[in-house]
Amino acid sequence: MKIDSEALLKIAHLARLDIHPDEETDLLNSLNGVLDWMEQLNEVDTTGVEPLIHLSPEVNVLRPDVVGQHLSRQQALANAPQHTDEFFEVPKVIG
Repeated sequence: MKIDSEALLKIAHLARLDIHPDEETDLLNSLNGVLDWMEQLNEVDTTGVEPLIHLSPEVNVLRPDVVGQHLSRQQALANAPQHTDEFFEVPKVIG
């Protein structure tokens, strides 16, 4: 599959890219080079190869969620620039 100038401009429009005419030739060569490489990958014999779900066999090791020492409400609010007796006060961000 080869990408022509018309297809490049359509891709640029969909990606909201502004392509200058002097960049068009280099982009066409780069995209066609990638597609040629992908065609080479299609020629590789993958019979008997199990598909990968993850690239690494590692599994996340998570610590147990244990309640420990924490700040009291008064300690947490002590350095807040604005607060009520129970909550931080922040500027309104939704109109």
